[in-house]
Amino acid sequence: MGWGRRLYLLAEGRLLNLSAAEGHPAAVMDMSFANQALGAEYIIKNKGRLESKVHVLPREVDAEIARLKLATMGIEIDGLSAAQAAYNESWKGGT
Repeated sequence: MGWGRRLYLLAEGRLLNLSAAEGHPAAVMDMSFANQALGAEYIIKNKGRLESKVHVLPREVDAEIARLKLATMGIEIDGLSAAQAAYNESWKGGT
């Protein structure tokens, strides 16, 4: 280096941003871990029925993760009405 600077390597350079509070907060990471865990569960439950490719997490699994997260925060949500669901899908027809 030769510039009078030092580099301190912590945690062998792995995931230090999480432990040093410079990475994503726990509230974000728990959602990521939930996606990974329930995604793995989905793959196991559907073994032999899924093509060998990258899959998008099914909407119902994603919705369950969101419901569980909100429940831990003491928040309950209701379902969409038929009109709200139709509006939610209306982007496919243009604006």
